Amino acid sequence: MTQPSSPSPTATYRLQLQPDFPFAAAERAVPHLAELGVSHLHLSPVLESVPGSTHGYDVVDHTAVRAELGGERGLRQLAATARAHGLGLVVDLVPNHMAVPHPAGLNGPLWDVLRHGPASPYARWFDVDWDGGHDGRLLLPVLGGPLGDELPHFVVAAGDGVLRYHDHAFPLRPGTEELPLPRLLASQWYRLAWWRLARSELNYRRFFTISELIGVRVEDPEVFDATHRTVLRLVRDGVIDGLRVDHPDGLVDPGGYLARLHEGTGGRWTVVEKILTGDERLPASWACAGTTGYDALRHIDGLFVCPQGSGRLFSHYRDFVTPLADEGGDWEETVRRAAYEVVTHDLAAEVERLVRTAARISGRAPRPGDHAPWALRQALRELLVRLPVYRPYAADATRAATDAAMLGRAATGARGAFRVPEEARAVDLIHDLALGRCPDEPDGDGGHGDTPDAADRADRADFAARFAQTASALHAKSVEDTAFYRYPVLLSACEVGGDPGEPALGPDAFHAYCARVQRDWPTTGTVLSTHDTKRSADVRARIAVLSECPDRWRDVLGSMAEAAVCGVGSGVDGAGPADPMVSWLAWQTAFGLGAPAGGAGAERVAPAVLKAAREAGLRTSWTEPRADYEEAVTEFVHSGPCGALGAPLAALDAELAPFVRANVLGAALLHLTMPGVPDLYQGSERLHTALVDPDNRAPARFRPELLAELDGGAAPLDLSAEKLRLTATALRLRRRRPEWFGAAASYEPVRAEGPAADHCVAFSRSGRVVTVLTRLSLRLVETGGWWDTGLRLPPGGPWRELLTGREVPGGALVGLSELLADAPVALFAAE
Repeated sequence: MTQPSSPSPTATYRLQLQPDFPFAAAERAVPHLAELGVSHLHLSPVLESVPGSTHGYDVVDHTAVRAELGGERGLRQLAATARAHGLGLVVDLVPNHMAVPHPAGLNGPLWDVLRHGPASPYARWFDVDWDGGHDGRLLLPVLGGPLGDELPHFVVAAGDGVLRYHDHAFPLRPGTEELPLPRLLASQWYRLAWWRLARSELNYRRFFTISELIGVRVEDPEVFDATHRTVLRLVRDGVIDGLRVDHPDGLVDPGGYLARLHEGTGGRWTVVEKILTGDERLPASWACAGTTGYDALRHIDGLFVCPQGSGRLFSHYRDFVTPLADEGGDWEETVRRAAYEVVTHDLAAEVERLVRTAARISGRAPRPGDHAPWALRQALRELLVRLPVYRPYAADATRAATDAAMLGRAATGARGAFRVPEEARAVDLIHDLALGRCPDEPDGDGGHGDTPDAADRADRADFAARFAQTASALHAKSVEDTAFYRYPVLLSACEVGGDPGEPALGPDAFHAYCARVQRDWPTTGTVLSTHDTKRSADVRARIAVLSECPDRWRDVLGSMAEAAVCGVGSGVDGAGPADPMVSWLAWQTAFGLGAPAGGAGAERVAPAVLKAAREAGLRTSWTEPRADYEEAVTEFVHSGPCGALGAPLAALDAELAPFVRANVLGAALLHLTMPGVPDLYQGSERLHTALVDPDNRAPARFRPELLAELDGGAAPLDLSAEKLRLTATALRLRRRRPEWFGAAASYEPVRAEGPAADHCVAFSRSGRVVTVLTRLSLRLVETGGWWDTGLRLPPGGPWRELLTGREVPGGALVGLSELLADAPVALFAAE
C-alpha cells in the first residue's frame, strides 16, 4: 500500500460523461451531490475521444480535453464549482490503448505512423510487430469484405494525399499518390484487409479482442510523458485530485507504470481497475491506494446468497435447461471450454506472435529444443487456459514465488495434453519464458554461464510481457464475456470479480476480508454498481433472493409449462430446437429488472438478453449473427417475461418485496461503512435497476427535491426513498468523521448471540460506529424469525441510531427483533 500525499476521498460519485451529459451537466449536479455527502466526483475519461462516444475509453488525443464535453475550459469550470462546494475531482485514466478511429486522422500519432511507417517518430507509441508478416506493414482489418470485392469502393484523393473507403480515410505514403490502385495499396505502410482476418493475422496489440483499440507502449518513458502530460498538468494545477487507472493488466509492467505515475502526480490518491480472483492479492509493491473495488462487490454480494438454496436452484436449472457439462452444466468445465475457444479462435493472432518469439529464443538456446511450432502453440494454449488469475507479473519480485507456484501447477496439467513426453518439453520452455527465465535455467542467470545477447534479452522480455497481456485478455473474454453467459444459474453471481461456481460467502469470510483491507489497503476503492457491471446492485439484490426460494422459482416457471421456453425453430427455418438456457436467463433478467407484465421493460430486457446470447456464442454471436434465432428470442421476451405471460413474475415480486428490501438496504449499508472508499455509480443512491451496457450508461438523472423532502423530515414513501435516506446518512457521517473510516481507523466484527446469529452481520468502525444488517431474510422468516437472538453493542456510547434517533446504552444486549423491528438495517454512532 502507498499512502496518498493528499487526503483520500471519503466517498466518490461516478458520473458517466458523454455528449448528452457534458461538464456543464455535471456542474449543475454539484450542489445536490455535495448535499448528498460525497467528497469527490469521479469522472469517466475526459481526454479527446471518438466523436459521439458514450464512454470515453476510445481516446484519440492525449493533449486535449474532450471538446464535446466542454473542453478544458469546461473541466476547469466544473472543478471550480466542485471546489466551491467542498468537492474534488477523480478522473478515469486510459493508459493501455488508443482508438483506431475512422477516419484515422482523428488519431494524429497513428495517422503519422500510417503515412511514414516505422520511421515515424510516433512508431514507438504503438505496440506493433512490424516483423509479424504482411511484408513489414501494419494490418488494418477494416474492410467489409475481401479486398478484391471492395476495390470499387476505394477513392484516391491524390491532391490531399488521402485514400478513402466509405467513411474511412487513410494517409498515402509520400510518392505513391499517382500509382495504379493495386500498386498503391501494396505500397502503403499498412495493409487494408477484410475485418475477419483480425483474429488470426493482426500484428498489433489490441484491447482484448477489439481491433478498433490499439495498444500503447506506456512502458517507454517518452511515450508515458507524451500521453500523460496534459493529465499531470491538470493534477499540478489542482483541477484533478485523484485518478482511476483503467485496465492495468494490459500494461507490460503495471508496477513500474504505477511508480512512474505516483511520482508524476506527487502521490495523489489512485486506484486501479485490477480484478482479483479467488484468494489473489494485489501486489504489495504497487504504488496505489488499492483496486477500484470489484473484490468488495464479490464479498458483499456473497453474503446475500444462500449456499443451500443456490445448490437447489442449480438442480432446478439443470432440470429446466439440461445443459452439457461444458455448456453450462458445470462451472469449471464451462470455463475451460470457453478458454479453449477464445485462445484458439479469438486470440489466434496473439498466440502466433508468442509462438514466433518462443521459436527464436529456443533456436538460440545453448541446447536448442527443436520445438515444432505446433508444439509451442499447444504448450502456450494449454498453459494459458489453466491460469486461475488474469495474469502473472514476471517483473514484480514480490509476486515471484506466487506466480512460480501457479505456473508450475499449470505446467503440470499442460504436459498431460501431449501424447509424447519428449514433445511436452515445449511446456517447460514456455513456463520458463513466462516467468522471465532463460531456457533451462530456473535461476535465470543467463543459461550455462553464457550471457544472452541484446536480441535474446529483448525477446525474452517481450515474451514474458506478451504472455501476461494475452493471459489477461483470455481470462476476461473467456470468463467475463463468455462463461458468465453460459452459466446463468443465478445471474447475480455472474458479475465482474464473481465466482458463479461458489456464489455464497458467509459472515466469517466477509469479516476476514474487511480486516485484511483495513490492514493492507484501507483507502482502496469499493463498488457495487459501475459502468461495467452486467447488472446493477439492486438488480442483483433482487435476483439473489431466488437463492432463498429456489422451489418457488421452479414453480413460477413450471406454472407456464411449455410457454416458459423460447420456442425457437419449431418450423423449418433451420434455427434449431427450443432454447431453455436463454429462456431461464430471460426470466431471471426480467425479474431482476422488475419489468412489469404487459410489455413495459421489454425494450430494455430484450437487448440485454440478445447481448447475453451473442456473448455466449452457442446459438448466435457478434461475428456470426443468426437473424431467425435473434428474432425468435426478441419475440419471446416481448410475449413471455415482459408480456402477458409474465404475470407470475409480478406475483412473485410482490411476495418477495420485503426480502428484496432487506438485500437492497443491507448491501448499500455494507458498501458505505466497510473499509475502503465507496464509489457510488450515478443514480445508485436511490433504487437503481440497470442491465448491461448500454442500458447502464444512460445520462444521469437526479432527484434533489426528494433529498430535500427527506431532510425536511418527510418519511420515505418507497424503497427508493428509503435507500436515499440511508445513503445520505452514511455518506454525511463519513464526511463528518473521516477518521472513523480512514487509514487510521479500525474494524471489529460484532457478533450476534442466539439461534439466528448467522442472519445478522454487524461490525464496529473505530469503536464509534456500528453497522447492523439482516442477511438471508426470507430464510430467517421461514425459520421463525430472530427468536431470542441479540446483539451486544460495544462499550461506550450512548449509541444513537442515525435513521430513527433511538438511543441504546453502551454494552447493552439488545434483541434483534426489537433492534430491527422497523427496518432490516441499523446504523449507530457514538458521537
